[in-house]
Amino acid sequence: MTEFKIEAALVAAENDKRRTALKADYDALGEQLSRRGIDIEAVKRKVAAYGVAVPSWGVGTGGTRFARYPGKGEPRNIFDKLEDCAVIQQLTRATPTVSLHIPWDKVADLGELKQRGEALGLGFDAMNSNTFQDQADQTHSYKYGSLSNADAATRAQAVEHNIECIEIGEKLGSKALTVWIGDGSNFPGQVNFTKAFERYLDSMKSVYAKLPDDWRIFSEHKMFEPAFYSTVVQDWGTNLLIAQELGPKAFCLVDLGHHAPNTNIEMIVARLIQFSKLGGFHFNDSKYGDDDLDTGSIDPYRLFLVFNELVDAETRKAAGFNPAHMLDQSHNVTDPIESLMVSATEVSRAYAQALLVDRAALAGYQDGNDALMGSETLKAAFRTDVEPILAMARLENGGAISPVATFRASGYRAKVAAERPAVTGSGGGIV
Repeated sequence: MTEFKIEAALVAAENDKRRTALKADYDALGEQLSRRGIDIEAVKRKVAAYGVAVPSWGVGTGGTRFARYPGKGEPRNIFDKLEDCAVIQQLTRATPTVSLHIPWDKVADLGELKQRGEALGLGFDAMNSNTFQDQADQTHSYKYGSLSNADAATRAQAVEHNIECIEIGEKLGSKALTVWIGDGSNFPGQVNFTKAFERYLDSMKSVYAKLPDDWRIFSEHKMFEPAFYSTVVQDWGTNLLIAQELGPKAFCLVDLGHHAPNTNIEMIVARLIQFSKLGGFHFNDSKYGDDDLDTGSIDPYRLFLVFNELVDAETRKAAGFNPAHMLDQSHNVTDPIESLMVSATEVSRAYAQALLVDRAALAGYQDGNDALMGSETLKAAFRTDVEPILAMARLENGGAISPVATFRASGYRAKVAAERPAVTGSGGGIV
């Protein structure tokens, strides 16, 4: 039986305050959608079944290169993180899995970790390796790269770490490994582009060879940072080459913040779907670069356009289409639990809106070169307030009509702040 961190009676009481208004709003939206030939119940069922993974690191307070300001009741370890993640799932009913980061979340007893996750009603999504930081017990430094490092021993160490992540994930029930590296250069002439990429591919092939038959590996591209002149896996084209070179279990992961400003990310998504190499997403938002802002906080229309491509692929049953959905955010000035709840809601919102697109009409306008009406067809879905669908799906799944209000009413943050020692210091670091 799932252990709830917030009393069910409190959730029920908060829902009772809003239940009558929600029913009225839901019925009104249902009538509106019916006139458009859309069954609100069918949309709600899809939304209710949708889930996005929460990053374990996301429930801690993030930072910048300049400073980090600790928050109250920060999780001390992965067990505390799971408790916070369970609250997000309890109230939103949209985050049934947690994505772990190794070695940050490494424990001595994996059986205990799995049992704790199960008790909290959580599963384990893709594993994330870390070769962009040096750990206290490692022999070789990643200052000049990991999987592409010129030094063979350093590359071997990075490969071994990724294989360890696979082994840990197997014991937890995970089915995927996400690999992001910070390898690159800060000066022209610092590295040989071709040799560095060859070394990366050779290293990844060694990792790929250790994947279980039912696993996938996601390579993640990023235009810049921490290397500012060149990055080994810098864009979706290079990422696609990697996935094609490695084999059928290799796919591309798209992080919304890992592109140049104004990049047409939805078209990248369409291309990767077309060639059956879309592995999944790290959802967040950005204004300038890899800002790791709350999903949908800056450009909700772009998020909708990404989901428009996903629903299009889902509708036409595109070959090999099975993307993993994960959040990846850094919360500097908000409560991490609140931000992740809002972000999970925004991803669900974009999915619901994309389900409202009149696909037949859109195809007709596209084939007839009617640019204006093609655009208006998408906007008609985006402009629809689908909040009653999201809230009703949460309510019927046992969650909260208003997750943030219910979370604040519960006093959860104050409670864990009293239990968990306060973190001091303001050291830099993005995570």
